[in-house]
Amino acid sequence: MRAHENVSDGQLTVAAGVLAHLADPTRLHLLRLLTTEQDVNTLTAQVAASRSSVSQHLGRLRLAGLVRARREGRRMLYRITSDHLSKLVGEALDYADHAVRGIPHHQHEQVLSP
Repeated sequence: MRAHENVSDGQLTVAAGVLAHLADPTRLHLLRLLTTEQDVNTLTAQVAASRSSVSQHLGRLRLAGLVRARREGRRMLYRITSDHLSKLVGEALDYADHAVRGIPHHQHEQVLSP
């Protein structure tokens, strides 16, 4: 979407909801990890949260439609639902990396019309 295109109220509402779910560090970390299917135990070993907390976060992400789950035997496997969401998480973390390390952010170049 280009900056000059109209944005609907519905698009703004959905985007704000997604960003609200990303506002929690544990959920953001989980979404980063869920580009491949993983179960709760595997995820818990990789984030700074208890198994119960990870399960609760996954439940919230599932209800929001940001994560899907499928059963494999006795395990539930989770995965992020969208490449757009993966890119958004990656961009947020890249932005944070620049901020934390003091690296100048990439500047948006304005195209001037003649």
